Amino acid sequence: MRFRQYKFKFYLNARHGIYKNGVLGEVHPHTWEIVINVVKGRDETVKFHHLEHRVEEFLSRYQDKTLNEIAPFDMINPTLENMCEYFKDELTEILNRNGWIFLMMEMRLVSLMTVTPKRCRPSIL
Repeated sequence: MRFRQYKFKFYLNARHGIYKNGVLGEVHPHTWEIVINVVKGRDETVKFHHLEHRVEEFLSRYQDKTLNEIAPFDMINPTLENMCEYFKDELTEILNRNGWIFLMMEMRLVSLMTVTPKRCRPSIL
């Protein structure tokens, strides 16, 4: 059987605060981009909406919420690294149960701000 590799992007909007030295920092919002790379048999009809639905269903537990109030982040610090590790484990299980082979995942903060400085005029021509 031959295989094809696919890449999917999802977005999670949520709030979190990071504990430093046992003290919770300011709770603030972020948008995270989650990219998963998966494999499916080439001979199978690929129903992308099933995969997307399963991932979005999982992420809906956290969408527009404060992560510190939801398991497991009520017990572990919701850093990008901890979130990525937990989501990878959960999504691997979900996708494998639905006939996909999980290859890798990337997770990053999405910056919504861009700064473009004005063009400087040379003082000497």
